[in-house]
Amino acid sequence: MFERLREDIDCVFERDPAARNGFEVLTTYPGLHAVLMHRVSHYLWNHGFKWLARFLSNIARLFTGIEIHPGARIGRRLFIDHGMGVVIGETAVVGDDCTLYHGVTLGGTSWSKGKRHPTLGHDIVVGAGAKVLGPLELGDGVRIGSNSVVVKSVAPGTTIVGVPGHVVTPPATDEARERRAVTAERIGFDAYGATKDAPDPIANAVGLMLDHIHILDQRIEALSQILEERGISGHFDHLPELRGCRLQSDGDEPKTKVP
Repeated sequence: MFERLREDIDCVFERDPAARNGFEVLTTYPGLHAVLMHRVSHYLWNHGFKWLARFLSNIARLFTGIEIHPGARIGRRLFIDHGMGVVIGETAVVGDDCTLYHGVTLGGTSWSKGKRHPTLGHDIVVGAGAKVLGPLELGDGVRIGSNSVVVKSVAPGTTIVGVPGHVVTPPATDEARERRAVTAERIGFDAYGATKDAPDPIANAVGLMLDHIHILDQRIEALSQILEERGISGHFDHLPELRGCRLQSDGDEPKTKVP
């Protein structure tokens, strides 16, 4: 028992830089309190004291804001950070070394009895406000982004974001990121660089658009060279420079500056 308690306290220090000492963690962390009280209620549930187990879990919810059904199976070193609003259903299974943030729901999508809640593998992180619904399985090492809604099983080592949840494309190579940065600077778009390493589908979409623009530039340049070779010149003279200039045609007043 004391070994498990030591593990629970140590895992808080590993995942929360705000933790200062063991006494503080033991007395002020509601996530730890909820896990400890669940172990008692789970024991009572498995030994036939159903009402007493539910009553104790309600007491835990009253004091911690975390609702864990006594029938749920929780692995070792679960860390619930902040914890308010976390709900873990009756048939949910949570593996070892998992981390749940506030507002997470491991819920069911059916009123039928039997397995209706998620099964989480080991070393899984579920971001704040995320909902994992139904009798699905999350493989080891899965990461769920904040406020995502997951309704399908997820392969190990995958990052999921969005509503409904979808797999994040792996980060671009260094060469691709450098090319995108050059293209973005030339067309006046500077917000992309702030999220170049984030698993963000919007940033990924912007990156793909920058790749597309780069390819179009190459093709236009090749077409321009062919026209020049055939004596057709000046065909792109009316195009403005994009870097810090104003869009204007010959004889026109300057128009809106490129962002």
